[in-house]
Amino acid sequence: MFKVAATSLAVLLSVGASAALAESGTYELDPGHSQVMFSYNHIGFSETFGMFSGFNGEIEFNENDPSASSVTVSMPVRSMITGWDARLQHFMSEDFFGANDGDVVTFASTSIEVTGDNTASISGDLTMNGVTKPVVLETMLTKSAPYPFGPKEGTPTLGLSAKATVVRSEFGLGAFAPAVSDEINILINIEALKTE
Repeated sequence: MFKVAATSLAVLLSVGASAALAESGTYELDPGHSQVMFSYNHIGFSETFGMFSGFNGEIEFNENDPSASSVTVSMPVRSMITGWDARLQHFMSEDFFGANDGDVVTFASTSIEVTGDNTASISGDLTMNGVTKPVVLETMLTKSAPYPFGPKEGTPTLGLSAKATVVRSEFGLGAFAPAVSDEINILINIEALKTE
């Protein structure tokens, strides 16, 4: 779900006004300024939120042929943040992930369709809970520019956001559906910096 966001960057940089600032090369996701948030409806009473953090990823950007770009992203399942420890422990239980320390969520892009000057639909394979399913991220390039200050000053940097919806039961995570919504809304915000 997160990998896809990075791939969209490749296409978006080639078509938008910011394209001149986008250089070919490897961009590493900044885990301190990148988040994957999710929300779901709880029995019709409330919208409940959570987040993943601390994930890793790379974007291989090809400015001459953005469709040839690629991205890899992985997130430890246990990096999930729910705001309530009892909820987190329930999500890690056999009702849902049954998560071990090494379990990860990954996304691998498979195709890109440019939909506007700074938008694209990114298709890819989301692997979660041992199940792989196709997912589409509606993605927007928010900024492409040199980092403005500090030790990263001058480093080509990309910002993008993406939205998607997944059906959790398709990943073997369907406990209590449909009372607790089967559809999960995902919002991704990413910063990525060009490596040496």
